[in-house]
Amino acid sequence: MQIQQNISLKRYNTFGIDARAHFFSSFRSIDDLQEVLTHISWPRLMILGGGSNILFTNDYDGMVLKNEVKGISRVKEDLDYVYVKAGAGESWHQFVLHCIENGWAGVENLSLIPGNVGASPMQNIGAYGVEIKEVFHELKAFHIKEKINYTFSLKDCDFGYRESVFKRKYKDQFVILDVTYKLKKKAEYNTSYGAINQELERMGVKELSIKAISQAVINIRSSKLPDPKEIGNAGSFFKNPSIAREQYLQLKNQFPEIVGYENADGTMKLAAGWLIEQCGWKGYRNGDAGVHAKQALVLVNYGNAKGSEIYNLSGEILESVNQKFGVTLEREVNIV
Repeated sequence: MQIQQNISLKRYNTFGIDARAHFFSSFRSIDDLQEVLTHISWPRLMILGGGSNILFTNDYDGMVLKNEVKGISRVKEDLDYVYVKAGAGESWHQFVLHCIENGWAGVENLSLIPGNVGASPMQNIGAYGVEIKEVFHELKAFHIKEKINYTFSLKDCDFGYRESVFKRKYKDQFVILDVTYKLKKKAEYNTSYGAINQELERMGVKELSIKAISQAVINIRSSKLPDPKEIGNAGSFFKNPSIAREQYLQLKNQFPEIVGYENADGTMKLAAGWLIEQCGWKGYRNGDAGVHAKQALVLVNYGNAKGSEIYNLSGEILESVNQKFGVTLEREVNIV
């Protein structure tokens, strides 16, 4: 295993921030990981996946280890389900396409989400009415200090909205190695969320399929969200906030066009993008840091913005939304 020094992380994060790592290496197996963790004690350690949900505001004075554990395999099946294991270093979107080609249903609504498989349970990724917890079976993770593997079940992960134990209780304690998903052999289509039905109609789809839904989602996301290869970004920068129904009704009276969806617990989830747009941020740009012109939920790097500039912009947005609506937004992107 080769350990490099003073390495630029620009090509390892979708924001394209030119932060530097004091030490950098990668691992493709548990043996590689054990080697670098057993023989050397690192005062600061970061496990990096696809770099699609991270904002570097400074150089990293420690070791950055890139997770490149690959492989996709069908581990078992029963009458209704197939259980598919994927290495944490696999591209999430390529994994979704692999499932679709094999007729394994459940992840088609999650097409074109950037990042790697390992991040999917860490933040319970979701889109167009589907979350990872609905297809998750188990994962294997390596405990950094104890140097042993653990298996986490659905219950163990304690999934919430863009949350899991790996972002709270066990933050920075484990390295996710692989994830096993429980996928349906017979699809149950979910097209009610967002503009999926309209896009399917525009596409002229006569017979519904997981492939058609995947393509519809790809079309919608491509029309709204910037390609990180062209404009640096990490997708949705903020979480959609949930508020009490009483507060929602008060805001609805004051702002009749406010967008809200009822949660299972009776609270109301608001569209953060709508709130930000109403505060005048959509399309805003200051130097190379800005807010995307088509989706106010996405902060962008037009070229050479510093991570601190994007972070400061996000702070201004948080303050303005709170002042106008009395709603506190939370950053979804991990800040380093």
